[in-house]
Formats: sequence, structure tokens, C-alpha cells
Amino acid sequence: MPKTRILEVQHWPAAGTIMRLKLYVLILLITCGDSFASYFHRASNELQITEDAYGNWLRKMGSLNHSVFEEAKNQFTPCKKIKVHKNPRLGDYTTVRKAINAIPIINNCRVIISVSAGTYKEKIEIPATMAYVSLEGAGAGETIIQWNDTAEEKGPNGQPLGTYASATFAVNAPYFIAKDITFKNKAPAPPSGALGKQAAALRISADTAAFIGCRFIGAQDTLYDHKGRHYFRDCYIQGSVDFIFGDGLSLYENCHLRAKTKSYGALTAQKRESMLEETGFSFVNCKVTGSGALYLGRAWGSFSRVVFAYTYMDKIITPRGWYNWGDKNREMTVFYAQFKCSGPGANFGGRVSWSRELTQQEAKPFISLSFIDGREWLANL
Repeated sequence: MPKTRILEVQHWPAAGTIMRLKLYVLILLITCGDSFASYFHRASNELQITEDAYGNWLRKMGSLNHSVFEEAKNQFTPCKKIKVHKNPRLGDYTTVRKAINAIPIINNCRVIISVSAGTYKEKIEIPATMAYVSLEGAGAGETIIQWNDTAEEKGPNGQPLGTYASATFAVNAPYFIAKDITFKNKAPAPPSGALGKQAAALRISADTAAFIGCRFIGAQDTLYDHKGRHYFRDCYIQGSVDFIFGDGLSLYENCHLRAKTKSYGALTAQKRESMLEETGFSFVNCKVTGSGALYLGRAWGSFSRVVFAYTYMDKIITPRGWYNWGDKNREMTVFYAQFKCSGPGANFGGRVSWSRELTQQEAKPFISLSFIDGREWLANL
């Protein structure tokens, strides 16, 4: 048995690690016989390595310089302002797409696009070189960008779009900021188990993006938190299945997460695939409400990582809380946790044995802007 199978559990709290790892080794001794006995002494020695690694990781994540990402240098002073208004006499452009097309394809300074009240039926993608774009609505209930693509819709090449390209609004450039605006996918909510019905309202595939006072409305796969460091504050996110998903390193603060399903649903599907990835979702001072029966998360990635802290959970949360994606091996490597949550759905007593209630010290790395290096690039927001 390769050593990596033992070291994979380095993010477990120490007590859980010892019990599970000893049992794991014992089973292998029984099933593999004497040929495995030589590994036993090594496994016992590495229990201390596991505990030390977890402690070191906590200290690292609690520091201000923990990230493998490059240093972020944001720009907030605008070099250009653009106004979008339905009435051509009151703005520079009548559509959001035209406003974005007016920005240089290689952009190096902050451009603010102010979008007046109205519903803009547009599908938009910001290219990777168009950094420092701000999109500011007249209020999340007033300014809406919507489309209705699903994963099974045919694209220009005649092939299905897939979840990635289903997004109403997609961002591929760093330092994007959105304020007071709604991103919506109008595709109807699919029946349970339906295929090809993923319909993203927004996909964020770039580093250092912030969303303040925004709404994300959809059903299956509403918010594709694809990759990069992201910050969501005072946002409303609605969906049914995996409605916050991806492999981002993201902090959700003071957000309302609302399930809209008549059967089982899942709030998150985080896709961390390796212990070396510094990704995960952290929800702090949030609120979870809605309908149906909701898992807090499903283990899309083998090392999926999600934490809820100081969050109110309505009775819709299923007692077990988490789902292993049908793969028991993931129970050994995921990091699913709560810290001082409240409400009828927050009772930790019925949770799966492979989730945990954090201590103050264990929760510390997840509950501040340092989780996403936010002090570097969010100073003026």
C-alpha cells in the first residue's frame, strides 16, 4: 500500500485521524495478511506526522501570507466610466454587451459600467485580458441580466453547450467587481434526476473577483464558482441542486442562500481534487432557508472543502448534512465542518461521522478575509 493513502488524511482533526487511521490499517492487516505487516510500524509512526501536518496547516492558513496565488494588486480609481440605459438619450449604450465591447480588449485600468434599472436579456462573456471591470446596477431588484441556456442546448458548433457555457454571465478576467445587480438564468427548474438541465446564472473563472449586494437566480448549478479567489458579501443566491459549485477559494459573508426544490437538493458541490489545492468555500454569518430537503454539500471533488460558521440554518437541512457523491473513499479526505451555527437545521448531533464541529482555533483560518488574501485586493470595497 503506498504511503500517500496514509498522508491523504492530513486535514482531519487529530482525534478523528487516530481512530479512523488505526481502523484502516487494521482492516488492511486482516485482508492482506503478513505481506502487509511491514507497513504497520510505519503507519503508527506517521500518525504523529499527520497530527503535526494538520497543526502546521492551521498555522499557515491563519497567517497573512499563506496563499500559493501571486500577490494581488488591485486598482480602484477609474480611468473610464460608461453608462448603460434603455433610453439611448440617457446613456452611452443601450446594452451591457455594447458597453463591454467598448473597453479595450487588453485593459489595464479600472472601468466602471453603470447599468440603469431594467431587464437586459443578454448572454455575456468577459475575455481573460479585460481586467479591472466594474459592473454597478441600480439595485439588485432593479437591474437584471438574464438568459435561459442549459447544458443540453446546442452551441454554434452544433454540440451541447455543457454547464461551463450555459452561464448567462461569464467572467474570465481578474479584478472583476459587481455591485447591486442580478444575474439570472430563466431556464425552468428541472425534475429530480433530469440530465442536461444545468443552467448557470454566473460563471467566475478568474482570480480576485468581488460581488457586493448581488443576486444569483437559477435552479440547478446557479453559481459556478469555477476557480480563483472570490468574495461574496450581502448576496442572495437561489437554486435547487449544487447551486454553488466549482473549485474556487471563496468567502461568502452575510449572504442569503435559498433552496427552491420540492425534493432533495444540495447547496454546494466543491471540487477540490488534491490536498495540495488551496481551495474551498467558507460561509460566514450567512442564512440558509427555502423548501425541500437540502444537503449542505456534496463531495464533487475527492478533497472537497466547505465550512459554515455563525450561519443560521432552517429546518430544510437534512440531519446528515453532507453527501459523499456515492463514493465512500471521499469520506476519508473531504473537509466538511460547522462552527457556532444556529437554527433548527444546525444541530450537529445527526451529522455524518466524517464531518466535524470546529474549535475556535480550527475555525480561525476560515472566518476572515485572510482566507482569500482579501487584505491584498479588497481594501477599498
